[in-house]
Amino acid sequence: MSQPIKMAYLYEDLMNTYGDSGDVKILRYLLNNQGYQVQVDNISLNDEFDTNEYDFVFFGGGQDFEQSIVAKDLQRHRETLQDYIEAGKPMLAICGGYQLLGDYYRMSDGTTIDGLGILPLHTIFKADSRMIGNTHVKTPWGDIRAFENHSGRTYFDEGSDLKPLGEVIEGYGNNPEDKQEGLHYKNTIGSYSHGPILRNDNIAEAIAKMIIENHQARVQALEK
Repeated sequence: MSQPIKMAYLYEDLMNTYGDSGDVKILRYLLNNQGYQVQVDNISLNDEFDTNEYDFVFFGGGQDFEQSIVAKDLQRHRETLQDYIEAGKPMLAICGGYQLLGDYYRMSDGTTIDGLGILPLHTIFKADSRMIGNTHVKTPWGDIRAFENHSGRTYFDEGSDLKPLGEVIEGYGNNPEDKQEGLHYKNTIGSYSHGPILRNDNIAEAIAKMIIENHQARVQALEK
């Protein structure tokens, strides 16, 4: 019997706002239609986690309280997630999950939530200027239409060579100034797009292709 495609859903019980779990359901549906069995493991507080066992990692969004809890536990997984991202394996991080891949998330009262520091970006919370509404973003895979609702403004660190997921046509994206949405680094995608983002067939199919390629490589390595 062939091995199933394995997905890791990080902190599904805490990081799942505005339909983010739909991204995982959409990918499972697409992969099932191509003849693959799919296993989704929910990785939560105190769970062991090794990215070498997975073909895809998903990290959804959460409120500030839940994000502060997750941020502390998440540090245990920094090394395995960094290795996974740098190896060019597919990951999708939405809103809070996207923020936590960076250096820090600074609250309006000055409190700082430490991120993983894997990607050179940081987020500043602005309580008086919430960014909410429909979005339209132009990406390498075509246009994406979704929904955003966040007060965190994300900025790439000075001197970094990070690239955005796309150009904002409607909405705010990372912040009101840059007119850029999300992040695309190797095969890691970060985004503020809820709704979920993968209701856009173009990007859903692109990520499904990344997952299949990573799965095939992982299975071949196990068979050697």
